[in-house]
Amino acid sequence: MMRLPWFDYRAPRSLGEAATILAGEGPHAMLIAGGTDLLPNMKRRQMAPRVLVSLRNIPELKRNGAVLGAGTTLSEIVRKPELPRGLRQAAAQVATVHLRNMGTLGGNLCLDTRCNYYNQNYEWRKAIDFCLKKDGEICWVATASKRCVAASSTDTAPALIALGATVRLVSAQGERDVALADLYKNDGIDYLTRRPDEILTEVNLPVAKGWKSSYWKLRRRGAFDFPVLGVAAAVRTARDGTVEDARIALGAVSSRPFLTRGGELLIGKKLGDDAIAEAGAKVASAAKPMDNTDLDLYWRKAVVAEFVGCALREIRGDDMRATRVRIARHAL
Repeated sequence: MMRLPWFDYRAPRSLGEAATILAGEGPHAMLIAGGTDLLPNMKRRQMAPRVLVSLRNIPELKRNGAVLGAGTTLSEIVRKPELPRGLRQAAAQVATVHLRNMGTLGGNLCLDTRCNYYNQNYEWRKAIDFCLKKDGEICWVATASKRCVAASSTDTAPALIALGATVRLVSAQGERDVALADLYKNDGIDYLTRRPDEILTEVNLPVAKGWKSSYWKLRRRGAFDFPVLGVAAAVRTARDGTVEDARIALGAVSSRPFLTRGGELLIGKKLGDDAIAEAGAKVASAAKPMDNTDLDLYWRKAVVAEFVGCALREIRGDDMRATRVRIARHAL
């Protein structure tokens, strides 16, 4: 049985109190909300903070509306039909119902990167002399690399990046707003631009009038699993169906979720099959999956265009329910 290491626990009742504790404890402290990712990582000794600062009892983090509090659970997001469909689809495909009831939006956005050589117990990792991400000196995925290539595994981030979301970061020193796309860095270890003393408090969604969105996920197990590919698309069309603006974001094919240039190819066109295929090919060219997670990396890259097509056809209004079932069974 893997047991948690010893730690002190703080349960502040306000955002200001949490920020003060976090600043005072320094690098030895970590934030915990639902704990669905952090606690298993602590059991595997991937992380061993001396102090956990809980965010569960802070009312400022549970706001809803155009501004979503970072403490909003994933299950709550799924149950809100007024939110963009792409975001609700992404939240609905995270883990299981039990974990979505505990897991929060902020936690999923700040989810640790994953790798087959990192997400193992301590004894397994010790047997290979550890890896670059934790306690070692070599990236076993790319042995010549000086950078960790662990993959981003958040589902909600690509969906929100496609929607043009921003986030607020609060510390004892003040607060700042950043575009969600700028929250991430392409580094498996140092993957967030959020400082250790900052708390992600809210997600701001721009006006969604005229926009439609969709999120498609590839994973080994159709019922629940981390993504090995995530495709998020958001499109705004004119009355005649001409695309006025479009964004397509990718997840799980890099150490960060990122916006591609595929959406630009759709502007001024209608969502016909040729335009969708062209956008899919452009997005696929930007996908750089590594051999650090489930399924063959070459196949994961090859199906990117298909997943982009699925997302865009769903936005167009096609009935994609049967296709979702086939994908869940890996019969694309």
